[in-house]
Parts: sequence; structure tokens; C-alpha cells
Amino acid sequence: MRFGWLLLFILSVLNPAHGREGIEAGQESAFTKLIPADQVESQARAQYYLLLNDAKAHRALAPETHPLFIRVNTITRRLIPFARAWNARARNWRWEINVIGSNTVNAFCMPGGKIAVYSGLIQQLKLNDDELAMVLGHEMTHAVLEHSREQMGKSFVTQSAARVGGFVVAGVLGVDPRMTDMVARGGSQLLLLKFSRQDETQADLVGMEMAARAGFDPRAAISLWKKMSMLEKNTPNAWLSTHPANSKRIQDLENNLNKVMPLYLRATDNRAY
Repeated sequence: MRFGWLLLFILSVLNPAHGREGIEAGQESAFTKLIPADQVESQARAQYYLLLNDAKAHRALAPETHPLFIRVNTITRRLIPFARAWNARARNWRWEINVIGSNTVNAFCMPGGKIAVYSGLIQQLKLNDDELAMVLGHEMTHAVLEHSREQMGKSFVTQSAARVGGFVVAGVLGVDPRMTDMVARGGSQLLLLKFSRQDETQADLVGMEMAARAGFDPRAAISLWKKMSMLEKNTPNAWLSTHPANSKRIQDLENNLNKVMPLYLRATDNRAY
């Protein structure tokens, strides 16, 4: 018996499957339904292309022949089939991947599958492919689980309450579209949205599962955040500041490794043939 299958057996005993195998993401937030998906994705496209045009104007947009672009594109293309499983609409997204030359330690995936990775993230952290897959899986999770729509929905409720006092929104699906347009315009800078700690934890865990299913070692999620912890001590940055404490997220990842290691072992065994 190969060692991988032996470990798979042990992990399956320690963590017997009940229903879906892997990470449980929970139910879709009611706030998400308050904002039309097409509207959010349209805004995301517009902002994404503005960013790319700016990068191109500063000669910072990596061509498709650049080694970093090839790395990011190759890893992302392996992840996309597993990202689609979390959102039926994502099957029709026109995924786009770009690398921007900058010392900024950042990456994002906007609604509709618009991905950008800054070279500083890869170079400053010296990411290997497994660690880079964890970053990409994390950001893709924000998109497919529609955390942006959720945050905009929360903003809608907050602004509505402020405008009409104690008025309670009458029915999730009965919202006046003019009001959602107003809120969407007010929160249109999707790149500036900060997700909740719950969203970030969810992105860590679901992203780790995506990467594991694609054959990337989920233990790299832990080494990634250890690197992040060291970087944060020396150079605090905006991307890290929006996330939970690194010690807490590392603990959460370690506590969920047994749920995704069997998926990784199965994926790597299949890739061996």
C-alpha cells in the first residue's frame, strides 16, 4: 500500500465523512440577496479595467510571456474548476488573470472572476507554488461566495435604517431596485471593501480546500501565514490589516487540515497517473 493511501485511510478514520467531504461553508447570507449580482459584476469589470489601464500606462502590466504571469496563470487555471463548484453562476464567468509589477503585497479576485496579483506578494514572501495557490484560493473564495455582495447588502440595510429610522426592509426579495442602485453607487469601490473576520476565515478554509482538490499541499496555508506574520512585524500593509490575527487563522487552518488532506492525497495520486 502506498504511503499516501495509508495516510488517507488514517485521516478518514479520524474524520469520517458525513455528507459533503471537505469544508462546510454554511448558508448564503441573506444580505447577499439584497444586491443584484449582475450589477456588482458589471461594476467589478469597470474597476478592473481601469486598474489594468493604469498599470499598462505605467508599464507595470506583465505580458503573458512573463515568468510570473505564466506561474500565476497555470496555478489559477488548475483552481478554477473547483472554484466553480461553489457558485453555479461562476461556470459562466469570463475569468481573467493579470500580474502587476509592484512592491505591493496584495492580490484580489473581484466578482466575475477578475484576478490580479502584485509581484511584490510573490517576491517579498518568496512564495512557492503551493503557497501561491493558497493565496489565489483565498481570493477566489471571496468572489465565488460573493462576500462583496454581502458587504454591500449590509451597507444597504445600514443606510436604509439611517434614512427611515426604525423601518425594517420588507422582504429580502421585495427591495426597491432604486434603493439598491443608490447603495451600490455608494459602495461602488469594490477594491476598498473590507470583509468581515468571518468572511476572511471562510476564505482561508474554502480556499485551502479548493487548492487541495487541485493537488496543492494544504499545509502550505500554514507556512504562508507564518511568512505573513513575519512580514507584518516588519512592514504592516493594507492587505494584512483587513484580516484576522495571524495566530488565530493559523490555528483555524491547523484545526481543519484533517478535512482537506484526504482530498489532496487523492488529487496527487490521480495526477501521478
